[in-house]
Order: sequence, then structure tokens, then C-alpha cells
Amino acid sequence: MPKRAWLLIFGMFINIVGASFLWPLNTIYMHEYLGKTLTVAGFVLMANAGAGVIGNLLGGMLFDKLGGYRTLMLGSVISILALIVLVFRHDFVPYVIFLTILGFSSGIVFPSLYAMIGAVWPEGGRKAFNAMYLANNIGVAIGPAVAGLVAARNIDAIFSANLAFYIGFLFLAFFGYRNLVADTGPATVLNQRKEIRQKAPFYALLIISLGYLVTWIIYSQWSTTISTHALSLGVTLTQYSLIWTVNGVVILLGQPIIAPIVKRFENQLKVQMLIGLTIFFGSFIFVSFAETFGQFLMAMVVLTFGEILLWPAIPTIANQLAPKGRNGFYQGIVNSAATIGKMIGPVAGGVFVDLYDMHTMILMLTSLLLITFITTVVYDRPLRKAEQLRQ
Repeated sequence: MPKRAWLLIFGMFINIVGASFLWPLNTIYMHEYLGKTLTVAGFVLMANAGAGVIGNLLGGMLFDKLGGYRTLMLGSVISILALIVLVFRHDFVPYVIFLTILGFSSGIVFPSLYAMIGAVWPEGGRKAFNAMYLANNIGVAIGPAVAGLVAARNIDAIFSANLAFYIGFLFLAFFGYRNLVADTGPATVLNQRKEIRQKAPFYALLIISLGYLVTWIIYSQWSTTISTHALSLGVTLTQYSLIWTVNGVVILLGQPIIAPIVKRFENQLKVQMLIGLTIFFGSFIFVSFAETFGQFLMAMVVLTFGEILLWPAIPTIANQLAPKGRNGFYQGIVNSAATIGKMIGPVAGGVFVDLYDMHTMILMLTSLLLITFITTVVYDRPLRKAEQLRQ
């Protein structure tokens, strides 16, 4: 792996450690400390994710137009300014406003990081994006564990800790990413319209992104409705944070376990995704019946093996589909799909829990995975049709 790739991987790690201080605690903070219902909390997270969708699309376009360094600096500065305010003002109204801004700025950063890893290590293929995925989840393993300890003493301190890591990422980007990837020139969505109409890869990207969106609607329940449900059953805040730590640890230790599958289907990302989806589905059936810390922990372990196979395949496919000079735009679409799922998930979960119960909500949302199975099977059909026309 090139040293430049390692620099990006470390940047992803620093960025995610900071961001993950808030991810598992947002719903808990609004519900337990600000006295808001799960539905209200869901709408706040929906605003955060909606801003992230805009940020992802803008970040991808800015990467293609301005380059990765400038785009990352812009996103980092906005995040730091929003967090400075949250350190001093985190009652409900400022919380909503600046959490939304934070979603926008974080959205700018992520497609650039993924596009940059594809640019600095194109021959890496799935390995490059799997490395970013590992860095992401090591951050998720460490961040919530530390956040749980910080929150147990003073939950307001999580904002200061989050700010410190974003400042660290800003310094890394400033000194390490300036000449990492050459600027790709002035490419925008507007001058890409003709290519979009003519090229099947874009339609394949939209199909695979739809399935990605659905999986995130379901996955987002772990950091929203499932978190409050677990606490209501007697799971402590520290224990729930530990569940996310186990998620990261299993992702690391599980690599040798899933390696034979990855090697066996090295050039068949579709098969890897279908196996991952099957495991993913089973984990949510299991968690719908969970009542103890041990059962929630086991459900997370099963889920983790599914996501190990599933998540890295998506940006890899996007990178393979992207025309030259459009990597940022394509990664922006993929990240937007995930963010839309995160936007819809908390609201849908909160409403269903308020109307029915946790068990019914999980089973109803899990049934939507049928859509992802279908999109995974058919996403490359436009490519095959285009190939037949060329012949």
C-alpha cells in the first residue's frame, strides 16, 4: 500500500473518531437530556442527514472541480466553526441548527476522502476501499467507547472532545494533503449531463445506490431507536457504547475469517454483497427479540460480519463505474444514498415505534431488504445491455 494511501487512511480514522462521539449519543441526548420524543429526535437527525446529502453532492463536485485538498479544508473549517458554537450552546435550538450544519460539512469531507484513495491507489481495487472501511470502523470502535466514558462523567464534554479531533484532522489535511492528488480540472454535473444520458454506468450506479440507501434506513436504527430501546431494558450507556466498540473489534478480527470468501469471489462483488445481505438480514431478525445486553451484543457481532462483506463493495463499484475525472461525483452519489438512508431511518423508526412497538418496527423495516437483494442482482443489467448494443 502506498504511503499516500496510509495518510488518507489515518485521516479517515481521525475524522471518524471525532464524529463518532456524537453518532450513538444524538438520540439519547435529545431524548434523555433535552426531553424530546423519539419522533422529534428523528426529525432532527433527518435534518442533519438531509444537510449531509447536499454536502455529499457538493463535496463530490468540488473534488472534481477544485481538488481534494481544498474541498477537505473547506469541510473541516465549517465543521470546526459549528462545533465551537456547540461547545458553548447545546440547548435544543442551537443543537438543531449546528448539528444540521455539521451534517453538511461532514458530507463535504467523505466523498473527497473516498475519491482520493481511489486516485492515489487505483490498482488497489477493493483493498483500497476496504482499508478506508477498516479505518472508519476502528474510529467507530474507539470514539463511542471514549464518548461513553466522557458522557458518564459529563455528557456536555462530548462536544469539546469532538472539536479536538476535528482540529486534529484539519492540521493533518493542511500539512499532509496539499499535493497528495493533482487537481482534476473543472468538471461539474452540468457538463456531465450528456455523458450521464449516454453511459450505462451511471444508471448502474443509481440502481446500486438505491439498495445502499435501503440498507442504511435499517442500519441507522442501531444508533437511534435500538439505542433507546436497549437503555429502557436496563442496558447502561457505557454498555451500549461498548457494543459499538465490539463492532469495530470484530471488523478487525473478522478479516481473516471472511478472507476466504473475499478471495473465492475476488472478482465477483455481487456475490460478496449477496452473502453479506443474507447475514445482515439474519442479524436484524435476531435483534428484534433481544432483551439483554448479551443478546444485543450477539446481534451486533452477526451484523458486523454482514457489513464487512457489504460496505466496502459499494464505493469499490462506484470507483469502477466512474468515468475518468468523475470519481468525486460518483462517490458523492454513493455517500448521498447512505446519507438519505440515515435521514429517513430515524424518522421512520421513531414513528413506527411510537405507533406500534420496537419488535414490529424492526420486522417491518427489515422486510425492505428485499429491495436491496433485487438491486444487487440487477444493477449491472444496464452494463450488459450496453455491451450487447456495442456488439
